[in-house]
Amino acid sequence: MKKKTIWDMHRVSVDDFKHQTKMPLVIVVDNVRSLNNIGSILRTSDCFAAERVIFCGISATPPSPEIHKTALGAEDSVDWSYSPTTIDAVNRLKAGGYTVCCLEQVIGSRSLENFTPDFAAGQRYAFVAGNEVDGVCQDVVDACDLCIEIPQSGTKHSLNVAVSCGIMMWHFYENYLKTQK
Repeated sequence: MKKKTIWDMHRVSVDDFKHQTKMPLVIVVDNVRSLNNIGSILRTSDCFAAERVIFCGISATPPSPEIHKTALGAEDSVDWSYSPTTIDAVNRLKAGGYTVCCLEQVIGSRSLENFTPDFAAGQRYAFVAGNEVDGVCQDVVDACDLCIEIPQSGTKHSLNVAVSCGIMMWHFYENYLKTQK
């Protein structure tokens, strides 16, 4: 097997990406401190053509050399915005017709493998990913439509926030692709 070159992958330009149809999924970043995590979330959002990212609270925003180091230019391709509070972002999304999911370990959460987004019905989604230490703020958890938990079997009780976002985006993207055939 021969590794693909950049030309074999037929990547679109940033301008073409800006105009292409996006997966109806917004990622809400709740007080994430690490600039590397911010960059990684942007890069993964580009890979799966997420609609946009909303950074909230203490979350850093581009431009930043540290964000660019992991985003690799996705800070220019992915639409993003900033909201001073996560609860305001969640309320705006809900008012706009989005189903807002909280990525958090809570009593009564749904395990990711038991959740199937209904893109075929035209539903739009957002998910909130929380701070590296404390997770998603309780008032935001309370405001969300549902909570989704990634199943785990190891000794650690959580995943890195950027890794969790990647798993969530892949799950949504995999289900979105099924509606595009």
